[in-house]
Amino acid sequence: MPAPRGSRRSLPYYGYARQDRKDVGRVPITAKLVANLLTIAGADRVLALDLHAAQIQGFFDIPLDHLQAAPVIDEYIRTLNIPQSELVVLSPDEGSIKRALIHQKKLGGAIAIMDKRRSSATETRQANLIGASLEGKVTVMFDDMISTGGSIIGAARLAREFGAKAIYACATHPVFCGPCIENLKAAPIDEVIVTDSIPLPPEKQLPKIKVLSVAPLLADAIQRIHYNESVSKLFQ
Repeated sequence: MPAPRGSRRSLPYYGYARQDRKDVGRVPITAKLVANLLTIAGADRVLALDLHAAQIQGFFDIPLDHLQAAPVIDEYIRTLNIPQSELVVLSPDEGSIKRALIHQKKLGGAIAIMDKRRSSATETRQANLIGASLEGKVTVMFDDMISTGGSIIGAARLAREFGAKAIYACATHPVFCGPCIENLKAAPIDEVIVTDSIPLPPEKQLPKIKVLSVAPLLADAIQRIHYNESVSKLFQ
């Protein structure tokens, strides 16, 4: 049933966000189609959390507020009390460098980058390490989502080979599709830190998975929008 005009929609996880461009012929840009469907359904404003590609904001003909889960995740990382001299923020691939730098600026520590090679749409492999040494360090990785887990697990294995003594993998959206859960069980990751943007069924819950709530963040953003206050101040 169409939503009444004047309605808002909160989309902690924006589906089809990875289909934001035509990489081969006859492939639809479904992220744009979904944006059109939401508008036609009656929404006049949308809140989304950590879009896979920032340009998706331009797909909407209505206002979109792009929220970030970084404050929630960083707050939890601080509770781990990792010494600055031991902390290395690791980007699992070149596309996550900007995200890693944002977290490193807030958390401190050193920065390192994994050089990733993609062999297919679902398979990747990490090849080289660029930046700070991981020997005897606590490595923290950040990504927008974990789907099959190939990138983050590959980076974790290579980080362990380079001498990391502890590895934390952080992501906003726990998609966890295909063999991801089984792969995470065997992965050399001490803790997987995600948000509740996607509810996890019991079969996808592991002792090493820590779920953080983004409800207060969304509630604060909605309140600021309602009272015409700045949303960007949430992330300063």
